[in-house]
Amino acid sequence: MIVGVDEAGRGALAGPVVAAAVWLPPDMDDQCFKDSKVLSPARREFLFQLLVESDARIGVGVLSHRYIDQVNILQATMEAMRRSVFAIGEIPSKVLIDGNRSPDLGGILCEAIVDGDATVTCISAASIVAKVTRDRIMCALHSKFPEYGFAIHKGYGTCAHFQAIFDHGQTSVHRMTFNVSRQLELIEEKLRCLV
Repeated sequence: MIVGVDEAGRGALAGPVVAAAVWLPPDMDDQCFKDSKVLSPARREFLFQLLVESDARIGVGVLSHRYIDQVNILQATMEAMRRSVFAIGEIPSKVLIDGNRSPDLGGILCEAIVDGDATVTCISAASIVAKVTRDRIMCALHSKFPEYGFAIHKGYGTCAHFQAIFDHGQTSVHRMTFNVSRQLELIEEKLRCLV
C-alpha cells in the first residue's frame, strides 16, 4: 500500500495548512491526475469527487493558523502530513511525500520526492485533495471576511490581498508570525517595477 502525500497553503498569509494522503486502487485510471496547480478549479473539483466516490483511501490533516503561529509553518506542515497519513485508517507500506522533507511517521518507510506532485500519480491525487479541501475552507472564510477576497486568492500574498491588509488590517485568521511587513516591502518593490 503506497500512499502519496502533499500539502496546500504552506505559503499563504492566512488560513490553515492542509495535507492529504491518498492511496489509489490498482484499477483506477491514473492518467487523469496531474499536479493541482496546473488544473482548472472545475477540473480539480471533478477529480476530487472522482476520488471520493472511488475505492481510493483518503486522509486529510488540517492545522489552523493558530497552530502555525505556535510551532512555525514547517512543523505545522509536517504535522498535517503525519495526521493525513494516519487518517487513512490503515498503515501504508510506503509513503511518498512531495518535497524535500518527510514527517516523522514512526517506522513507516518514507521517501521525499521534489516535484513529486508533477511526476507521481498518488502524490498528484493528494495535491488535488489538499488544494480542493483548503480552497473550500478559504471560500467559507470569504463569507466572514468578504473585503479580503479569500475566495479569489485563497489567502496567498497577491497584490489585492496586501491592499486589503493595508486598508483593513489583519483578520483573526491571518498568520501573525508571517513577516507581513517584509512581504509588503517586496510588493512595493514589485509595484515600482511595474510603473
